Amino acid sequence: MSARETSRRAEPRDVPKILALGRQALEIRAEWLRHALSVERADRPAAEAAIAGLYRLAGQPPPRFVWVDSPGAALAAAPTDRPFSLSSDDLPDVWPVASLLASMVSTFRADLDQRVGRDWAVPSWDRREPRLMDVETALLEGTPLRDVVDHAVRDPLRLFVRDQVCTPLTMMLREQAGASPGLAWHGQHDAYWIAHYDAQQRLGLAHYSSEQRHQLGLWAALARSCGWWWPYDEVCVVSERPVAVHTEPMPGRTQGEHWLHHPDGPAVRYADGWSLHSWHGTRVPEWVITDPTAERIGGEPNVEVRRCAVERIGWDAYLGQAGMRLVSSAPDPGNPGFELHLYDVPHQAWGGSARVLLAVNGSVERDGERRRYGLNVPGHLDDPVAAAAWSYGLSGPQYAQLARRT
Repeated sequence: MSARETSRRAEPRDVPKILALGRQALEIRAEWLRHALSVERADRPAAEAAIAGLYRLAGQPPPRFVWVDSPGAALAAAPTDRPFSLSSDDLPDVWPVASLLASMVSTFRADLDQRVGRDWAVPSWDRREPRLMDVETALLEGTPLRDVVDHAVRDPLRLFVRDQVCTPLTMMLREQAGASPGLAWHGQHDAYWIAHYDAQQRLGLAHYSSEQRHQLGLWAALARSCGWWWPYDEVCVVSERPVAVHTEPMPGRTQGEHWLHHPDGPAVRYADGWSLHSWHGTRVPEWVITDPTAERIGGEPNVEVRRCAVERIGWDAYLGQAGMRLVSSAPDPGNPGFELHLYDVPHQAWGGSARVLLAVNGSVERDGERRRYGLNVPGHLDDPVAAAAWSYGLSGPQYAQLARRT
């Protein structure tokens, strides 16, 4: 089916075929999500063959392979002559293999974008795509198949695999290394961009050259066979996949979006113990999950981490542990049906604030709940409505006139 045929509103005789392609898109998404979440041991021969193939495409001989149990262990296994920073003022005459591969894949993806007919980096919702529809409804409403594939395959995988997994793991590596962890590719966690180009090809929306199909096949083989990998001259450090991954669906979403979450332990755990903890999609320190206490919460400067820790033990338990004294409560005029509670904070906790206002979010959060949250407010405020108004830069009477806050 040509791009022209799939970009117009489907005629009645096209509907069964269009809906079948929509179902196939969902199968492709599920297939790549399984690879991204895989906790099986790496297929080392397949991974090494694919990496050797990419080295050859970059004009380099196949490397010697060093396997480690986690991305964290890869830092210690890296050779001492690590690749230079691309911002260096003194670039060598011969570029390291990592830089050659980076240039090669950048050109490769730009070429595929031309074949696909759109920039991969532009979110589908920037084109006013009805992304909250289910696939069948969107197709029956006349949404072009190409746009449906974007919001059914590309966007949810990018949201979960890139933003929920790759980004926090990279942050952990940066913190561990105290600097850039080096140029790496993500194996199974590159599934989010590989799936996009794979789906376009399998659904007949784009046609690639034999060379492009070959290179895409190498990247796809890596996503199916191993974890993260660091290419160096003559050696490549490759990580095993994690041994446990815990997720939950993101409520209110229609395209299978997930985020990392585990209430009792690491959300991502590798064989050597290198782990990431996450509370409903927010990366948190281990103590938030394993041993949250009022003292630790009071000393936590990050408001999101503090919120997660309080949710972990529950606001009622936290208020008791922290010894907070209720000053006053009142109906929330900016959030009808809910109340505001103003508390004294003992020992100048929460960054030195004398009082905390406990409120309920005016809108539903990503997990479908209305969260209770605490706000630092000045100690001279005795009225919870005035405290809520202060947080918005309003007077009490102005806040009382709000139809609904967010």
